Amino acid sequence: MSALRIPIPALKVVVFLVALVPLARLVVLGFTGGLSANPIEFITRSTGTWTLVLLLVTLSVTPLRILAGWSSLAALRRMLGLFSFFYASLHLSTFVWFEHWFDVPAMLQDVIKRPFVTVGMTAFVLMTPLAATSTNAMVRRLGRRWQTLHRLVYAIAVLGVLHFWWVRAGKNDFADPTVYALVTAVLLGFRVVQYVRRRRARALLQPGGGRRRSRA
Repeated sequence: MSALRIPIPALKVVVFLVALVPLARLVVLGFTGGLSANPIEFITRSTGTWTLVLLLVTLSVTPLRILAGWSSLAALRRMLGLFSFFYASLHLSTFVWFEHWFDVPAMLQDVIKRPFVTVGMTAFVLMTPLAATSTNAMVRRLGRRWQTLHRLVYAIAVLGVLHFWWVRAGKNDFADPTVYALVTAVLLGFRVVQYVRRRRARALLQPGGGRRRSRA
């Protein structure tokens, strides 16, 4: 397929504005009384959903770049990841502020006794160093360690889906979590396939690699 022919600065502006739409929607609904009968649950659900959506969109950049030739998307990956962290921060803020009113003992009890809170908090803790090291200066400072650190995003995606799954388990509603789990499996499976292919290609380039394959 042909590469995506959109100027990167314009593409960044569009993505930035689109990523703010969920927040703008919450603000408008808040001022117009449209946050349902349980506004705390509505905000929690919305910010959690968009955290996971943007995280999976971030993980979709590499497959789309490779399969569709849309190289411009690589410039959006960092922004998308930071927006995922932004909505995760709003999600956590709802838990800390509206649900518990900064009651630290109650929050710690929730983290310890409720598995979905434990998993969600773990995912947020893992996201924090990724967001903190997303500047160009940190990329240069960490060098190869930056890429190793940012592979935590794969674990974060799994934890995010698990968090969502356990949240919906209380209502016995697994339709949406199943979709997110399948999308995550496809995105991570693509990376496993790419990794295996690279390993095989390197093996063939090693001295004697081709001869060993031909004898087999």
